[in-house]
Amino acid sequence: MNSYGRSRSVVLRVLAAASIAVACTAAIVLAANDGDDPRAKRNAAEGERATGSWGSLASSPFERTEVGAARIGDRIYVVGGYISSAGTTGQMARYDISDDVWSEVAPLPIGVNHPGVTAHRGKLYVLGGNLPGGGDGEPKSARLYRYSPGTDRWARLPDAPSERAALALVGIGDRLYAAGGYTEEVFDLRTLEIYDLERRRWRRGPKMPSGRNHVGYAVLQGALVVTGGRPGPTHGSQATIESYDPDRRRWSTLAPMPTARSGHSAAVVSGRLVVLGGEELDGGQTIEQVEIYDADSNSWAPLPPMVTPRHGLGAAAKGKRIYALEGGPQPGLAYSSVLEYLDITE
Repeated sequence: MNSYGRSRSVVLRVLAAASIAVACTAAIVLAANDGDDPRAKRNAAEGERATGSWGSLASSPFERTEVGAARIGDRIYVVGGYISSAGTTGQMARYDISDDVWSEVAPLPIGVNHPGVTAHRGKLYVLGGNLPGGGDGEPKSARLYRYSPGTDRWARLPDAPSERAALALVGIGDRLYAAGGYTEEVFDLRTLEIYDLERRRWRRGPKMPSGRNHVGYAVLQGALVVTGGRPGPTHGSQATIESYDPDRRRWSTLAPMPTARSGHSAAVVSGRLVVLGGEELDGGQTIEQVEIYDADSNSWAPLPPMVTPRHGLGAAAKGKRIYALEGGPQPGLAYSSVLEYLDITE
């Protein structure tokens, strides 16, 4: 190679090295700015949040709060609660998802608010709740009822060992699992009671690690999950999440919710847990934040906030849609007939 060629080669190598250095410097600067710039953080958060959209559907025939709800097939059943026209009620409304139509069906034989409600194997189950009464001293129910959609009839099953309200109730396998809630004397029950559907018998299970009432609940990956709640009669909403594995007969603690809440609802959408609603006590407000939990990563992410934030509401899910039914739009005794839904995208 002649001197010109060698000089030209050297120049090209220098220029290439300079370009790489400039590019690396720019990348470092951009990365630093992206981490430090609050606008970048806000935009990223907004991008994560925009994973669904809200809409509204036909209103319920009842204005209520402190209800229970569950889905059987293409229909959602909302039962009990406080009704604006008559206090504690046993009325039940059925929402037909395909037709966007409500119907009144056979009422629960007794009126209760704050019941545990779940659907399992094509039947609806209602346990406990506050019976009609006044103030914080409302008597509690231990009654377990089963509703059969095919006959539109209720049957009374053996009473639970505990009288309580604002509890969790789910069905897994051939058993029902009832956890937490409160009695007239104890506001932070840790009690787990298990009902054998075939033997029609109750037994006690391992106590929940954290006693609380006004909880959310669902079945996630074959386990009972109890969300949030409050430890006392009014104060201290929690972000606690605890899960009970019926095969191992053990409780475990999951990653806490980003937003502490009580008086809320939960449902499973596409294998992930969604929590919504609730109330801030002592002059606070209803909670608009909606959050989704991924069990595989044990982590939470935000979803679009509720259009009508409510507590004491019912929730149910089908496919990638979660329904928020009735509930109180203000803390305390407030009522609504609102039905809104959130479509969750991947």
